[in-house]
Amino acid sequence: MTITQVFIYMMIKEVCSKSVINSCGDCIRSGKYCMWCKQLNFTKAGEQDAVRCDTQTQLIRRGCKREEIISPENNLKIVQGDSLSTLSNQPEPVQLSPQKISLRQRSGHSTTFSVSFKRAEGYPVDLYYLMDLSYSMKDDLKNVKELGKDLFAALNTITKYAQIGFGAFVDKTVLPYTNINKEKLLKPCDENDQHCQAAFGYRHVLNMTPSEDEFKNKVTEQSISGNLDSPEGSLDAMMQAAVCGDKIGWRNSSTRLIVLTTDAGFHMAGDGKLAGILEPNDKQCYMENNLYSKSSEMDYPSVGQLAMQLEKNNIQPIFAVTKEVENVYKQLSKMIPKSEVGVLSSDSKNVVQLIKSAYNRLSSKVTLTHDNLPANVRVVYTPKCDHAGPPGDSEGVCDNVRVGQEISFDVTVTATSCMEDKSFTIRPLGIKDTLTVTLSTNCECQCVDPQNSSHPHCTGKGQVSCGICSCSEGSIGQFCECSIGAKDERTLRASCQRQNGTECEGRGDCVCGRCKCHTTESGSSYHGDFCECDDEHCEKFLNKLCGGRGKCNCGKCECDGGYEGSACQCRVSEEGCRTLNNTVCYGRGTCKCNRCECREGYQNPRCQTCLGCTDPCQTKLNCIECLGFESGPFKKNCTVACSKSIYHEMVDQSTIQSRKCQQKDSDGCWIKFNLDQLVGEDNYKAEILKQRDCPEPPSVTAIIGGSIASVALIGILLLMLIKLLIYMKDLKEFRKFENEKKKSKWAEVR
Repeated sequence: MTITQVFIYMMIKEVCSKSVINSCGDCIRSGKYCMWCKQLNFTKAGEQDAVRCDTQTQLIRRGCKREEIISPENNLKIVQGDSLSTLSNQPEPVQLSPQKISLRQRSGHSTTFSVSFKRAEGYPVDLYYLMDLSYSMKDDLKNVKELGKDLFAALNTITKYAQIGFGAFVDKTVLPYTNINKEKLLKPCDENDQHCQAAFGYRHVLNMTPSEDEFKNKVTEQSISGNLDSPEGSLDAMMQAAVCGDKIGWRNSSTRLIVLTTDAGFHMAGDGKLAGILEPNDKQCYMENNLYSKSSEMDYPSVGQLAMQLEKNNIQPIFAVTKEVENVYKQLSKMIPKSEVGVLSSDSKNVVQLIKSAYNRLSSKVTLTHDNLPANVRVVYTPKCDHAGPPGDSEGVCDNVRVGQEISFDVTVTATSCMEDKSFTIRPLGIKDTLTVTLSTNCECQCVDPQNSSHPHCTGKGQVSCGICSCSEGSIGQFCECSIGAKDERTLRASCQRQNGTECEGRGDCVCGRCKCHTTESGSSYHGDFCECDDEHCEKFLNKLCGGRGKCNCGKCECDGGYEGSACQCRVSEEGCRTLNNTVCYGRGTCKCNRCECREGYQNPRCQTCLGCTDPCQTKLNCIECLGFESGPFKKNCTVACSKSIYHEMVDQSTIQSRKCQQKDSDGCWIKFNLDQLVGEDNYKAEILKQRDCPEPPSVTAIIGGSIASVALIGILLLMLIKLLIYMKDLKEFRKFENEKKKSKWAEVR
């Protein structure tokens, strides 16, 4: 069997991965294939109740009757399943069925149900025409004023319940988007243009109306405006049109469309910082007197925020843009579900045909998805239609769906954890209809147990719960056979715990204060005072427990004669540990598996050298000094301190070459000696040279003579310095006298 075949086999094979199992509920929560046998006497004496939990095949093989096996089944209930509508003449036509479903299923199991969809013929349409009124759209506005008749005619081919609204936008009325000079704010267009309205961000012009004349009159009143930069505030306008539903006039049951016409790009979240606007968009409605009142106070929305609100309010945008910005809006359309992009002609004359084509593309594509999916729940959609997309866990898509054509989706729901009454919504994008799924999981067993509180199976001291005994107060044990007497149950159970750990290590039952160990799955028994030992988890060699050459006892191998090692993998031998002097590892290690295991610091293969040890030339100096010259710190107890670790010999010339030492002793003399480490860790042979190199003592006469001479020399130098200073002072006084003499004028005596 190849590795791939083994992997596939393991994937297909039903496996119950058990952990700690103390009840039927623990078993059911352990895995999707785990089942519980409630049959009495299914377990043997001392056998753990966990054996009741396994796959159905294994339980039957162990002797459990099929009717005694508990496995909660999945249950699906359609709470509301109104039929699909054919026409839209009903107040609330039904396009999605069913509408409410209740699921109860096992954790890890899947439930699949079918969801049907049919677009009702003549379903109402609400279209909101949102136009860029910046100066570059001047020519387009003239044509839009004549659009009313053609636009209503186009919508009437789709439905007789059509409504149209109108809104306009430019940009925020702050720098750097708009010139804030007072005159320019009032008239942002060219001076020659007489029909120019004041700058504004977004203005709602016309509520949804079925009246062609009302639409024409309101649009005719509009005039062009202007701003400074090229991108416009289109995302601001779309956000307000989406969240201000009551002011726009969106109907509850209608296909909602926003047609955005522009020839420029758009500002988005973060761009407001250029104008010092730091408050992020909060996705709320701020419409006062039909104007967006917080245009200059709140940042533009992000694309994600806008996409979320459009989806939440079932609004499908159509971007009618010029060729220059087509690619920009195609990228935007990829991030907004159920949106389309069409290219406007230079004067917007083709806008009606563009809207009609975009609507047909939107309405023919049905995308089923979900909202508010609970954690640990997975949903997979499998479309059942002529032009079906691939199955997916985020959405299912059917394309080219005609009006009145019924299609369906298989929806598979899987929950991987326990939950109770968690709900989520499934809906087609852009459509009001929804399916609410309420999901609960079966994580407990519903056993039909006898109501006898003194059941014979439990020694008359307890009742049966899903096949196992639930003991009355004062009794414990597998069959409630132990009376706890004067001691409380906690004290008895504490005596079955090692170091306050798990009771009997989870491998036995605490019966009357002593562990009664279970048998292992292979049939052997756990043992030890706390069932801490088993004889199945020793090291293996050649895929055999203890290499097949010993016995496993409490996790350690007890090897047969002639074998050793943690898995009895080696023959007993010291051949590989013998040294040249016929010792084992030089006495500095033990021989295991024919290899030396050296003491700390010593190196393999024979533990001869120690790279991390302290230099013996220094550590043995005091012993060398006292043994060789009867001096130093160990002088008085030299035999006791040194005779066991050093064998010494006084020589004129050393023959040992392994380690040569030269150290200064306590008298300041240099001692030369050579060391050879013998067998063992602290055992040396030392050859000490008889002659020490001691420095000659200093000459007292020379020191005294030198001192006297130095003092005399210093005295002479001081006298000469004093004499020099006196001479310099006298010379200075003499020169001063000479100068005074020259300046004196003597009177002549007559």
